[in-house]
Order: sequence, then C-alpha cells, then structure tokens
Amino acid sequence: MDDRLPALEPIAPPVAATRELDPNRWKALSVIAIAQLMVVLDASIVNLALPSAKHALHISDANQQWIVTAYTLAFGGLLLLGGRIADYVGRKKMFIIGLLGFAGASALGAAAINSGLLFAARALQGGFGAMLAPAALSLLTVTFHEPKERAKAFGVYGAIAGGGAAIGLLLGGVLTEYLSWRWCLLVNVPIALIAVAGAVPIIKESKATGNTKYDIPGAITATGGLVALVYGFTKAAPHGITDSAHWTEGSTLAWFAAAVILLVAFFIIEVRTTHPLLPMRVLLERNRGGSYLASLIVGIGLFAMFLFLGLYLQVVLHYSPIKAGFAFLPFSIGIILTAGVAANLLPKIGPRPLMVPGLVLAATGLLLLSRITPTSSYWLHIFPAMVLMSVGMALNFIPLASTSLHGVGGHDAGVASALINTSQQVGGSLGTALLNTVATTAATSYIAVNSSHLGALAVPYGLTRGYTKAFVFGAGFMLLAAVVVLVLIRVGKDAVSEDDEVPVAIG
Repeated sequence: MDDRLPALEPIAPPVAATRELDPNRWKALSVIAIAQLMVVLDASIVNLALPSAKHALHISDANQQWIVTAYTLAFGGLLLLGGRIADYVGRKKMFIIGLLGFAGASALGAAAINSGLLFAARALQGGFGAMLAPAALSLLTVTFHEPKERAKAFGVYGAIAGGGAAIGLLLGGVLTEYLSWRWCLLVNVPIALIAVAGAVPIIKESKATGNTKYDIPGAITATGGLVALVYGFTKAAPHGITDSAHWTEGSTLAWFAAAVILLVAFFIIEVRTTHPLLPMRVLLERNRGGSYLASLIVGIGLFAMFLFLGLYLQVVLHYSPIKAGFAFLPFSIGIILTAGVAANLLPKIGPRPLMVPGLVLAATGLLLLSRITPTSSYWLHIFPAMVLMSVGMALNFIPLASTSLHGVGGHDAGVASALINTSQQVGGSLGTALLNTVATTAATSYIAVNSSHLGALAVPYGLTRGYTKAFVFGAGFMLLAAVVVLVLIRVGKDAVSEDDEVPVAIG
C-alpha cells in the first residue's frame, strides 16, 4: 500500500514524445558531471589554500573566514531562486550562464589584489553556483527516463557529490604547494569552458510549462531568510581554540531572529500565492521531504569528518597540505567504487535498504575516528574509518539524489534540485557552528585541567579530545538520519521509475 502523502496539486500525465531516448544522453551526462565536479571541488579546494591567500593579501584572523563564508552565504541564499529561474528561463540556458559566470568570478578571485576583491569574487562564485547546481541536477532528471539508466546517471552524480570534496582537498594541496593559491580558483576557468563547449551542441533545452510567473515576495523572504540563517551559524561558531561560542550574543540572536521571521513569512506566502517559489507539493510529499531532512542531517555529520580530520592531520600529526590531501584520497576512491554498486542495486531493491545500512556504516566510521590519539597510526586507525565512511556515504548519496526528485513533475524539477542543495548547505553551516563549538569547548576544558602536568603535550592532546568529541556527535547525526530514512522514505524500486513526469525538450 502506498502511504505517501498526496500531492497538493495534480501533476499532469507525461507527454509520450518525451519518452524517446536522447541519443546524446551519455555525452550530456559527462558534461553535467564536469560542471558538478567543479562546483563540489570549489567548496573544499580553497581550504588548503587559506593560509597562503591570507598571507599574500594580508587578511586578518578575524576576516579569514570570509574566504569560505562569502561563497556559502551567496550559494545557500540564492539556490531556491536559481532553481526556479532555471525552470522558467530554461535549464540549459541557466546551466551555461552559470558556468560562464562561475569561470569569470573564479578568474576575478585569482587576480585579486586585496581581501575585498577576493571576498567579492567568492560571493559571485556562490551566486553563479546557485544558478548552475540546480540546473545541472534537473537536466540529469529530464535527460534520463529509463530506470536502470537513470540509476547509473544518479550513481555518477552521487559519486561526484560524495568524493568531490576529498578530491578538492587533494587538488588544493597540490596546486598550493607546487604553483600558487591563485590556481585553486583559476583551475575553474578551463573546466567551465570545456563544459560550455560540450553543453552547447549536446544538451537539449527544457523548461517548465504552464504558470511561469515569479514569486518576488517569496524570493526576497527565502533568500533573506537563508542568508540570515547561514550567517547566524557563522556568527555563533568559535573561530579558534581560545575563542568561545557566540550563541547567546545579541548580534547572533538578531540574525537568528531575522531568519525565523523571514522564513515564516516565506512559508505563509508560499501557501497563499498562486505561483509559489517553493510549491508545498514539492516539500510535503513524504519521500521527498524525508530526503531533504536526511540530507540536512547528513551534512552536519559529514562535516565532522572533513573539517576535524583535516585539522587533526595537519595540526596534530603535522602533515603538509599535499600529504593531508592524499590522506583523503581513499575516501574519494571508496565513494567512486561503491557508487557503481549502489547504482546497480537501486532499481532492484529501492533506496531504503541502501541508505539505512549506509548511514550506519558512516556512523561506525566516525565512532572509530573518535578513538584516535595524538600518536595514532594513519593505516591502523584512520584508513579503516575512512573506508567505512566512503562506502556508507556512497550507499546514501546515490538513492538520496533519486528520492529527492522522485515524481516531482517537470514544472518543479529545478526548484526540487535546488532544495536538495539548500538542505546540504544549511546542514553544513549548522555543522560548522555546532560541531566547532563542541570541539572547542572540549579542547579548552581539557587543556585547562591537564596543562599543569602535561605541559606542552596538553595542546595536542586537548585538540585531539575536541576532535574526537565532534566525531561522536557526527556519528549521532548519521544515526538520526538513518532513523529519518527508516520512518519517512517509503518509495521502493520505483524511486528511479520512468513514470516520473519530465518536461518537453525544446532544443
């Protein structure tokens, strides 16, 4: 019995003509994959370039966070609007505009002569990324209709989404050490241009039909609310071992209050308007809603592994940037190898039998990391945990991308794609603030209690104590996501069904 919530609005039956297989669909997948890899890489590639960029442009400790935050604020805040623009203007068109804009913003950042120009370029990257990311995922959805092929396409997308961040750390370390931190931005230019050159002749245009009016009040309140929420998390997070959390400071509370007011206003507008930016039929369908919630929670837990394991390798074990990048390579390889298995299993057994065990494996990996010490061995203590994390995340990412778009209807493909990215972005921002608070509090407390008899060793042991506490919390969030999937996601093998409506291709 199908116990999914009914759609709030009827979805038109599929158009027979759209079932014809696109002869260029696999070429289109390669173009979409290149673009998606660029977006995912950019979220992590600058992390290992931060010290060099900070030194070259004389950026203060207090302002260094803006190299990352300027990107995440623009990206997270504009995603929903970017998804809806792609639906209405044309997904191929916005895909190409996003690529070209991203390349231009990257070149501007690479040529930055001061901190202000670099921060502005990063914000522009985020803005164009918010146009590009939902267009890429919705193009994937409308290009592949046959279940097995769609599962394979989502497998490629999931492998990139999961492994791209680790590849970004490796590439960032290599470019920074052997060329310059500027190449961490400049590398996007040739990638984007290659994707554009492929997209123009290969990808077919598609867009929403019917009501295509923009919801301007919804766009303003949604964008403002998401920006305020992400910035509130940024303000709340401690920014160093001697810093404390800022959750109760007036400025932090003001941003959170603004986020609540604007987002509540947004949902009121969406319920009442005849042309919503985010139709409730997209959000309230049980399987899609469960996917968005699970994505948000997984973003919090996954952040623990990338942030704190990276810090542990460099600060405690004294790895160089390039060595730290290579240390994450098994995670990328594990994601890529397991993604193929998950893509083959998805149309046979459905998403839940993959996602729940995957999230439990990921939680187990984080719990193994919670046992590390300042003298732990990479191969004995870190490598096994990383393998478990990679397998678990691959089993989660591939079906998550599919269930988040299942049965969404061609009119809403872009905004549904944006919503999965938005949930990940908010989850990562929440993880930044929450888990950084946990780690810093635990480290500060340990150092204060043990500095008298441990001396200089108190700092590495205290830092490691903080990181391990964050890993425990991250594991808890992974298990919570498993419960969400178990309770809310009910769709079976038809998660990649060709019965999903797709819009008419017009190019």
